[in-house]
Amino acid sequence: MKERVSKLFTLAAAIFIFGGCSQKVSICALEPAEIDRAAMTKKVSVAPFENDHLGLSNKIETNLVRQKIDNKEYFTVISRKDFEKIIIEQKIQNSGLVDVLTVVDVGNLIGAQAIISGRVGRPSSKDTHFYEERTECMDKKCKETRKYAVGCTKREVGLSAEIRMVDISKGDIIYADTLNRESEYKKCQDNSSAIPSVEAALQLLANRMADDFSNKLMPQYRYFEVVLLDSPDVKYSSQEDKLLEASLEYIKQNRLDKAEKLLIDLIDSTEQKSYVPLYNLGVIKEAQGAYGEAQKYYKMADDLVVEPVIEVSTAYVRIGDMIEKNKRAKEQLLR
Repeated sequence: MKERVSKLFTLAAAIFIFGGCSQKVSICALEPAEIDRAAMTKKVSVAPFENDHLGLSNKIETNLVRQKIDNKEYFTVISRKDFEKIIIEQKIQNSGLVDVLTVVDVGNLIGAQAIISGRVGRPSSKDTHFYEERTECMDKKCKETRKYAVGCTKREVGLSAEIRMVDISKGDIIYADTLNRESEYKKCQDNSSAIPSVEAALQLLANRMADDFSNKLMPQYRYFEVVLLDSPDVKYSSQEDKLLEASLEYIKQNRLDKAEKLLIDLIDSTEQKSYVPLYNLGVIKEAQGAYGEAQKYYKMADDLVVEPVIEVSTAYVRIGDMIEKNKRAKEQLLR
C-alpha cells in the first residue's frame, strides 16, 4: 500500500502550460475527501432510495464502483442483489432503513462497513412563456431598423434528496444532508436549440447530485495553474539574465532537472538575495509533489520580499494548506 501511495503522489507531477504573457505551470494535486470518515470506510452498500423514480441510488452505486485511483478501485461495493435479498428475507421496507439500528443489522448481515440510504423528494418543474424584443436591419447598411417580439419559453426544474451514510461498526451517522439541485433552460422561436423534456432535465440533475455526493467520499485530483516569475527583482548581470531565461525555457521543455540546476546556480550567483529563482524553484518542487522542499523555497522567497508580491504570498499560504491536505489524503488512502 505504501508503494501505491508513493506512485499516486508521483503522478501529481506537473503539466506545463504556456500562453498569454506569463508562463504558467499546471499542477495536479491529490486532495483528501471532504467526508473524512467516509473515505476511510471502504466496503459500502447503497440501499434502494425511497421514491427513487430517477434511479438516484443506482447512479450513486455506479459512481462508487467506477471510482478509481491509480487504476485501482477505491471502494468495494456490495452487490445490490445481496442487499435486496436481505431486505426481503428480513421483511424490511425501504422506510425502515430510516432507523439506524435496522441499518446496522442489515449492514452486519451483508458484511458492509457502511450503508448509504436516502429518500428522493418530489421533483418540481415550471414552464414560463414570455416575449423578448429583437432588432433587425431594414436595409444592407442598417440605416433603418425595426423592433419585433419573439415568443420564448423558460423551463425550471428542481430536485432534492435526503442522503445519509451510516457506519455499521460504530452504529452512528457518518454523513446526512439534504441535497438540492436546480436547472433553468430557455428557448426562443428564433433559436434552433431545444429545451430538454422534464424527465431528461431531472435525469441530468440526478446525475449531478450523484456525482457531487460520490465525489465527497474519496480523495480527488485538483488541477490549478501557478504563474512563474520571469523578471529580475534585483539588478542581474547579463549571465544571470541568461540563467533565468534558460531555466524558464527548460521548464517549458519539461526538463525540470536542468531548470532546477540553473535556478540553483542563479540563487548562488545572486547570493540568495533574489526571490525570483527561489520562488520558481518552489513551483518546480510543488509540481513534483515535494511539498516540504517547496515550502522551504517559498519561505526563503517570502523572507526577501519587502513589498507584497501576490505570487509569493499566495504560494506561501497555499503550500501550508497543501501539506496538511496531503497528509490527510495519505491517511485516507492507507486505511
